[in-house]
Amino acid sequence: MDLLGAYGDEEEDQQVPESPTAAEVAASRPQLNLSVSAAPQVDTTGMVLYGDKAQALGDVRKLQDAGARKVMYNLPYDDMHAAVMGPAHPYAKDGLAAGYKNHFVGHVEDAHMHPYHFEREYHNFHAMGFGEAPSGIGVVGRPVDGDALELEGAGGPSAFKRRKTTAETKAEKEAREARKAAEAAAFDPSQPFRLGERQPWASKQAAAPADLTEEQKEFIAQREAAKLEAAAGSVDAKGPSSFFHGKEEKDYQGRSWVLPPRDKKKESDVCFLPKRWVHTWSGHTKGVNAIRFFPRTGHLLLSAGLDAKVKIWDVYGSGKCMRSYLGHSQGVRDVCFSNDGRRFLSTGYDKNIRLWDTETGQCIKSFSTGKVHYCVKFHPSDDRQNCFMSGCQDKKIYQFDTDTGEAVQEYNYHLGPVNSVTFIDEGRQFVSTSDDKTIRVWEFGIPVQIKYIADPSMHSMPVVATHPSNNYLLMQSLDNQVLTYMIKDGRFKSQKNKTFKGHNTAGYACQVNTSPDGKYVMSGDSEGRCFFWEWGAPQKIVRTIKAHEAVCIGAEWNPMESSKVATCGWDGLIKYWD
Repeated sequence: MDLLGAYGDEEEDQQVPESPTAAEVAASRPQLNLSVSAAPQVDTTGMVLYGDKAQALGDVRKLQDAGARKVMYNLPYDDMHAAVMGPAHPYAKDGLAAGYKNHFVGHVEDAHMHPYHFEREYHNFHAMGFGEAPSGIGVVGRPVDGDALELEGAGGPSAFKRRKTTAETKAEKEAREARKAAEAAAFDPSQPFRLGERQPWASKQAAAPADLTEEQKEFIAQREAAKLEAAAGSVDAKGPSSFFHGKEEKDYQGRSWVLPPRDKKKESDVCFLPKRWVHTWSGHTKGVNAIRFFPRTGHLLLSAGLDAKVKIWDVYGSGKCMRSYLGHSQGVRDVCFSNDGRRFLSTGYDKNIRLWDTETGQCIKSFSTGKVHYCVKFHPSDDRQNCFMSGCQDKKIYQFDTDTGEAVQEYNYHLGPVNSVTFIDEGRQFVSTSDDKTIRVWEFGIPVQIKYIADPSMHSMPVVATHPSNNYLLMQSLDNQVLTYMIKDGRFKSQKNKTFKGHNTAGYACQVNTSPDGKYVMSGDSEGRCFFWEWGAPQKIVRTIKAHEAVCIGAEWNPMESSKVATCGWDGLIKYWD
């Protein structure tokens, strides 16, 4: 008790201490010395980490760059075939990205398959619903039971094989076997083989020929006759003919329909450009290749069609077709009136030239050399209307005499088919153009050229026209321009300052022409347009007409009506413009 009392007295005498601050508590905690490492000391001098072990530099293989092009020491086998290590840039075209990403979604490996096998399996899958897997094991798709059984056989079914659609019945099988047995029993090897007899190895009996009906025999006979007629030429078999389409060939006064109207006179010496479309002549079933107005009066219009017909049309009166001339078996290439218009020439692709009487439609005479004649032209002199020239496919120019019907002269210097023949100097000379891209001038009746014009820059000029002044020639060049040559006083010189451009005629023999007063030059083009140029400087285009839907191949100015122009095209129409 005394001890407890003493202990209590000592606690009462002591004072209670104050609580410490946060700074004092932090300062009183023990601090770690981080500068001291608890790991054992290791000497890493001259060592590198290879795999999971640290090895000396001399014992470690030298790592090579995967894209290295040159190695300065002999590599061991393990290093050469070691896998590429380390990360690869996902967008860089080297390392892993180059070898394992040749497609935008990953890597695609090339595999070779013969085209036949690919086509076979492709058609099998689309035709039969299944095909062999590309790996060669298994089937892609769901074959039916029959196909599955066949698939196990050699080759399996294929769209390239003829599949049996219906099963052979028992009766058909017995009949086939009985027929084979009968044919084998009837076969006698001692008998010689005779053509026309069916042999025992034939699987089917020969069907007896059926008798033709009378209607079938008649049809076959008509077809054979049509073939013979086409081979010989329907025109040559029946002969040239013509049909008059007007009401009467002579009027109440006994005047022929060919004569011009008496009250028609020339309107003016000055020509004007046409503005509107006033009439259409439609009667050809194919394209129209050329048109010609009746000389001096222009009251009739002659047309050459690719439907092998030549037609003549009324211009001032009814505007209808007056007569059709049927003398060619193929398309007509060119036509030409005589000076008085009573006769005209036509040449076609059937290799014939025919001389016609305009009024009666009679074919007076036919001329042929066995080749196609591309152009015909009467001599311009009135006393030589029995002579005409033709440019031929065989590179020659022929001079024919209509009285004798024979070729009296040949002009043979061109190196290509002759496209045009044009008389100059009042008929004493003529100019020819050809596919050989040359121009040659000849004396009429003398088969020797007196002038030869050729240049590497020249193109073929299939159509030539004479200016009304008779001093110039206009030539349609196939480089889309009309060239002018002066022929005055015996000179033949190119006029560079008179070149007409703007149309497109490459590949087409579009006719070039002038107005009767020589003020305007006109030409069709391959797009169905008709162009008008001013003859004087600066040769600008003064009017363009959309004349036809196809090629506008011909254009003629009416000699009497100063503002009327006729055009023809390969759409089969002839149009009249005022």
